[in-house]
Amino acid sequence: MPLTSFDFQQARVKQVLFKSRLRSVLYGVREAESSLFSPQENPLGQWLHTVLQPQHGTHPEVRELDRTVQQMLRAGQDLATRYQRGHIEEARTGLDQINTFAAHIETLLLSLERGLAVA
Repeated sequence: MPLTSFDFQQARVKQVLFKSRLRSVLYGVREAESSLFSPQENPLGQWLHTVLQPQHGTHPEVRELDRTVQQMLRAGQDLATRYQRGHIEEARTGLDQINTFAAHIETLLLSLERGLAVA
């Protein structure tokens, strides 16, 4: 089944959800769950592996998206670990790095969405 604009919008929502959950961890609102940082269990990682890669895994942008998502998840896990070790301000400052990854992911999603000419 071809991808639609809705599919890409879902990916964007999943990315915002990750950032929101991570921010909640770094501000003490919720506990860090390992699933948040797992490419197989994280909603954005799941979307990438179950929706995008099966149909378009050979596209360079898909491979770059996978690498960037994994880097973002590792960086998020590192920030959560820093927070848990009491390096609270350092962890919160690291959100800038997450935003950089998120901006790159958005660029890749836009490129894919245009390049695949989704409906």
